[in-house]
Amino acid sequence: MYELVFWIYQEGVYLNHHLVYEALADEELVEGLEEIPTSVILNRINALFSKWERVDENSWKNSNGPGAFHVRSTSQSIKIDCYGTQGSDMDVLVGALEEFKCPLYDPQVPERYDGVE
Repeated sequence: MYELVFWIYQEGVYLNHHLVYEALADEELVEGLEEIPTSVILNRINALFSKWERVDENSWKNSNGPGAFHVRSTSQSIKIDCYGTQGSDMDVLVGALEEFKCPLYDPQVPERYDGVE
């Protein structure tokens, strides 16, 4: 499994990414994060992956090749668990969240790709 995690900091707020990730994994509310439009984002993901089989409300499976993913959300975050998902498909997911100004945090690296050092 490969995790992709997304959240938005409030303006002027910059926290320890890994601590934010751990708090969000425990479904805690994190002071300093924006609320995100999770249902709108899920609809966007569904549109981008319309050729994939929608297994349930939050899961998709590639019927024509490798890969599946499951989306978990809180009011402040989106976490996508990818199972055998190809890099190009993960790039589509990352791009979808970038449309909502939600940069990727990759806990495997760990690095947040928000252009801020």
